[in-house]
Amino acid sequence: MTEYGRGGGSEPWHPEDPLYGDQGWTAHQTQQGQVPYGGAPQQQAPQYQEQVPQYQYQEQVPQFQGGPQQYPDPQYQDPQYQQQYAAPYPQYVDQQQGYAPQHPDAQPQAQPQQPVYDSQGWDTGQGQYVAAVQADPYAGADPYAQQAVAGYPGEAPDLYTTEDAYPPPQPPGRRHLEPDPVDEPEEEPESEPLAAGGGGDDDEPRGRRGDRKGGGKKTKEKKRSGTACLIAAVVIVGVVGGGGYYGYSYIKERFATAADFAGEGSGETIDVEIPQGSTVAQIGNILKKNGIVASVDAFTAAAGAKGKAIQPGVYPLKKKMSASAAVTVMLDPSKLNVLTVPEGKRTYEVYELIDKRLGKQAGTTEEIAKRDAKNLGLPAWAGNNPKLIDPLEGFLFPARYDIGKDSTPETILRQMVKNASDKYTELGVEGKAKELGLENPLQVITVASLVNAEGKHHEDFRKMSEVVYNRLKKTNDVTNQKIEFDSTYNYIKRTSHLNFNIKEARALDNPYNTHFVKGLPPGPIGNPGEEALNATLNPDHGGWMFFVSVDSKTTTFTKTYEEHQKLVDEFLARQNQKNGG
Repeated sequence: MTEYGRGGGSEPWHPEDPLYGDQGWTAHQTQQGQVPYGGAPQQQAPQYQEQVPQYQYQEQVPQFQGGPQQYPDPQYQDPQYQQQYAAPYPQYVDQQQGYAPQHPDAQPQAQPQQPVYDSQGWDTGQGQYVAAVQADPYAGADPYAQQAVAGYPGEAPDLYTTEDAYPPPQPPGRRHLEPDPVDEPEEEPESEPLAAGGGGDDDEPRGRRGDRKGGGKKTKEKKRSGTACLIAAVVIVGVVGGGGYYGYSYIKERFATAADFAGEGSGETIDVEIPQGSTVAQIGNILKKNGIVASVDAFTAAAGAKGKAIQPGVYPLKKKMSASAAVTVMLDPSKLNVLTVPEGKRTYEVYELIDKRLGKQAGTTEEIAKRDAKNLGLPAWAGNNPKLIDPLEGFLFPARYDIGKDSTPETILRQMVKNASDKYTELGVEGKAKELGLENPLQVITVASLVNAEGKHHEDFRKMSEVVYNRLKKTNDVTNQKIEFDSTYNYIKRTSHLNFNIKEARALDNPYNTHFVKGLPPGPIGNPGEEALNATLNPDHGGWMFFVSVDSKTTTFTKTYEEHQKLVDEFLARQNQKNGG
């Protein structure tokens, strides 16, 4: 290849083919130093431009336009070189005139027929190509590339006549694209072994020969089929076995007698707590987990036979009790390990209940209450009056309290105070004090304690609160703003007598004695329940000023003193008859 570049011919077929491309099919595409197709190598004319003036070389190499062709190699200008390598001229076919100049020693050739070309410049194959004449041995030299030619040492190999030569190029009209070879499927590492006694390719149906991969797949499919059958069998056995087991369990649970212990129990006694809202089945589960009963079914059956509800709380129960024995104990209120504080109870009475339930020495809880009253969770508006007999009065909320092995007087008192504070917040005691004409929330609790102490029944509470509010009015000239409740005198004395000397009561100078002082006592005289609280916040507004209990069971309310005095006289008459007076 010269420094002028390649000619205008097409590209070769193979990168290693020296005749790579379509050179040589027509005279105008033949390059210097290359052999035309259909004949032996021929000598290239050194003076190419002078010998074939009609050759359209400048059209293919536009760089040559504008002047005579210059060759870079000086040997082409050496006369000795020209004489030494003088040879017959190769046959060139002029693409315009259709003649081929002949060497003097060459054999005459038949006049070639003009080739026929299509619109792209390719030979259609309808014309005939002129065979080149035999060239001399020196025709292989390329005056441009200066390569060694055939017949000399170091000659280029014949690329078309040797054993490993490329096949001769075919004209474009005779070329046929060969299909790409189909990639054979790779054989799997494991192939199916041949059967004994032959089993070659001839023994296998021809349609399946050579498909080693297919054979391996078939084997795998067979193996998978066997594994799938085994898995399916195991699943079927498991389903049948599991169904039988659950069927047996269902029948056993449905018709068999539930497991149960016998007797009143043996072993240690433990406290079992039953939460609020527990169902019978949940209670049975709790007892079973603690080892009290043998089964939930036995307990639910025994509880259903009794037909009574089991109250929440803490029950002292023995282990391994029969279901019936456990139900019997839990239905007995006296067996319930709880502390019940009735509404209206005074603080010293509650202290006594705590000591008794916890097995403490009398006075233990009261001493703790007086010492730690400020540390038990009282609200900020409570316990500030120095005249209070007990700061906890009115804050030991009436309810039932569970007693466990870890219960102490402190824990029980703290829980009571918390319950009272929560209830007062829920009812909005602080906000309603002024609406009721009271000075502070503590006076609301004080009124409620008076209502709870004087009223015999809940239906009396609203009328009783109306009496208190009417007597506190500044317009009250009947009692002169004195409440005059006997319960306040009894609170001071720690008694509950209905009959006492009224003169002595009126003479007792004590801030809690409403027969002696005007208005409310410094604090509550008991622990009111929720009914008394609601009645205090919602009085009857019936204008009641007086009340009297004629038979110690029924309370009668009146609006005037005359009505009240008449009732009092009747009451005193009955009392004299009863006492034989």
